[in-house]
Amino acid sequence: MPAKQFAVLGLGRFGASVGRVLSEMGYEVLGVDSDEDKVNDMSSVLTQAVVADGTDEAALQSLGVRNLDCVVVAVGDLQASILMTVVLKEMGVKEVVAKASSDLHGRVLTKVGADRVVFPEREMGARVAQNLASANIIDFIELAPDFSIAEVSATGTLVGKSLRQLSLRQRFGVNVVAIKSGSDINVSPKADDVIQEHDVLVVIGENQCIRHLERQ
Repeated sequence: MPAKQFAVLGLGRFGASVGRVLSEMGYEVLGVDSDEDKVNDMSSVLTQAVVADGTDEAALQSLGVRNLDCVVVAVGDLQASILMTVVLKEMGVKEVVAKASSDLHGRVLTKVGADRVVFPEREMGARVAQNLASANIIDFIELAPDFSIAEVSATGTLVGKSLRQLSLRQRFGVNVVAIKSGSDINVSPKADDVIQEHDVLVVIGENQCIRHLERQ
């Protein structure tokens, strides 16, 4: 199955961060912004970075945006983000994720077709709180109200054992999607991979299951 392809409309702080992380995860990412300086800054990071108006349907069509798996509307301007969302859904984009700055903004984006609305400032606050509350959880991203992806420090009984021996899915109900060892990251860990001291496990699962693992 081919890797998912993304576009990020708006390469400000939030959009650039989303694009950079997706690229680091190995996905193809198209970045679009009307600011040439922002596009130049991301040209070496993303698969493709283009100077264009994200509200211009003809421009988006020429870039093949409608064929991508997911488009992130990362602009802060309320009117522009709403217009972009409408244009993308009318083009037939499968999944549109839009950034909102307030509850009202979020409700409008949902009404005009956004498949998911994110509140970066609010969600960052939640991540900071989760990290402060759990000594072994390095980072925490809520994917749904009860379902998250988290980076968990490998300590105690986790160290020195293979994923097969640990049976984390059976014991805790979480899946290990990557193992970080210093600057190296294994994005397709195998059952016989052994967890070393100071490794970080990137796991996905229900929040209560992640908490159960973190307490081990």
